[in-house]
Amino acid sequence: MKVTIQSRRGKEIAVVTVPDKDATVADLKKAIQATIKTSEARQRLTLPLSSDSTKKGSKPVALTDDKATLSSFGLKDKDIVVFKDLGPQISWRLVFVIEYFGPMIIFPILYFGQKFIYGAVSPGGHPTLQDAFKHFVASPTVTVREAQLVATVCWFLHFLKREYETLFVHRFSNGTMPLRNLFKNCTYYWGFALLVGYYACHPLYTPVAQQWQRVLGLAIFTVCEICNYRCHAILRDLRPKGSKVRKVPHGFAFELVTCPNYMFEISAWFGFNLMTHTVMGVAYMLAGAGQMWVWAVKKHRNYRREFDGKDGRELYPKNRKILIPYLL
Repeated sequence: MKVTIQSRRGKEIAVVTVPDKDATVADLKKAIQATIKTSEARQRLTLPLSSDSTKKGSKPVALTDDKATLSSFGLKDKDIVVFKDLGPQISWRLVFVIEYFGPMIIFPILYFGQKFIYGAVSPGGHPTLQDAFKHFVASPTVTVREAQLVATVCWFLHFLKREYETLFVHRFSNGTMPLRNLFKNCTYYWGFALLVGYYACHPLYTPVAQQWQRVLGLAIFTVCEICNYRCHAILRDLRPKGSKVRKVPHGFAFELVTCPNYMFEISAWFGFNLMTHTVMGVAYMLAGAGQMWVWAVKKHRNYRREFDGKDGRELYPKNRKILIPYLL
């Protein structure tokens, strides 16, 4: 079976041969790689649009499932497939590991390196972890150094959790992303880690005076981190390893909103800011909340479009909100 590979402008790039019987998208990608020396990860393949489809503004059908047969897309001998080179790619998992590693170490460096970075050390000596948390929640007053140690530990554990989830929990629907995204993502996470940490670990930092506020903030942060992990575990169990299967998530907070993992993530940072009070911490929370709202709206629409209750498909719950239970 021969397949003609065209550019998006209609120029013929190559003609490749794949097995006639049960040839898959993966087989086609391997044939393209062997012919034009473009790795499978860089290939985006779509079916050409008909003239009628172009007028209606339809999107081309993408050949994204490597295990799917070419015949399932209606492809026959001498048919055309449109090719796009996605450019240099990098593993999603590796991007996440790198972008989370920076914040995980930047905050502790600012805390433990106060004397070298700021030229002074915060009042309060060198508290133990046990004493810092004890005074933070059980004492009317807390030293600057103790409050900063609690903030540093919470920040570190959050990103340590993210690293663990990246390596052992998350299952990515796509194997790679454009290499340029690594620099964009690292600028965001590493930059905010530096900004939030710089002010939270500054010797002139003023701890939250109200004990109830520190306790409530720490409690919200801790509970929401646990709930966020629970959501990620539920999403992991929906997709068998190595597959791209999509199912409607059920159970826990998924009965209320489409993206409870984002809801708990935002709430955790609200708790963090409640107990730390830094302008840059609030800026980080708002920036993250804005981006997560955009992602949540997109996921909600995709779920409702894909699971429409037709042809045996499950109907997505109509009363399920996007991000805020019973409201939005």
